[in-house]
Amino acid sequence: MRQNDQPRPDDRGPGQRPPYQGAPANALPLTASEDRQWATMAHFGGILGFIPSMIIYLVFRDRGPFTAQESKEALNFTLPPTIIAMVAWLLSFIPVIGWVFAILNAMLWVVIAVSSVVAGIECNRGRPYRYPLNLRRIQ
Repeated sequence: MRQNDQPRPDDRGPGQRPPYQGAPANALPLTASEDRQWATMAHFGGILGFIPSMIIYLVFRDRGPFTAQESKEALNFTLPPTIIAMVAWLLSFIPVIGWVFAILNAMLWVVIAVSSVVAGIECNRGRPYRYPLNLRRIQ
């Protein structure tokens, strides 16, 4: 016998099952307040780029309809500008003209942050929010 007195698989004898290991847990649906909370967080996460809304969309899209709708909207809004901002950040290291891209990058992040806060406030009130300029590529 081993130290924890559990029999090894070959010590159990014929016809005995292995000890119970547990079952995978299925996620429960979100309550109405949790649904609104995660939808709000998806919009507020836009301040940091598209990663927070993408994580919320992937984790909670099957658990709450409002979260699925709003996190997809936030993801569609934040993905293209985040990519453009990253490219502008890289181009800002070019000597002489890099300052133009640095200013573009800063302006882009201000627009994303302000739009995300406005959307988060509306969403926290329980109202769906549609960004005026959104490509809506993720269906």
